[in-house]
Amino acid sequence: MRTTIRLDDHFLRQVKREAQRRGETITSMIEQGLRLVLASSQARPHRKRVKIPISREGGGVARGVDLNDSAALLDLMEGRQ
Repeated sequence: MRTTIRLDDHFLRQVKREAQRRGETITSMIEQGLRLVLASSQARPHRKRVKIPISREGGGVARGVDLNDSAALLDLMEGRQ
């Protein structure tokens, strides 16, 4: 099938040079690029939306929790305090 595309002159010169270097046609270069775009959009899995629980009871962290003290936080989470 034939179609017409418009490319920036500078970009087209780059494509021509690269096609010549590879021993390929401009058409094959364009087809490869489009196949890559289509493949990458299909390869991305749809991410499930994550719902983050929110505390409605006063907000913030629990009493005695200092988020800047990771060692104490780990102790608290593992029941060592």
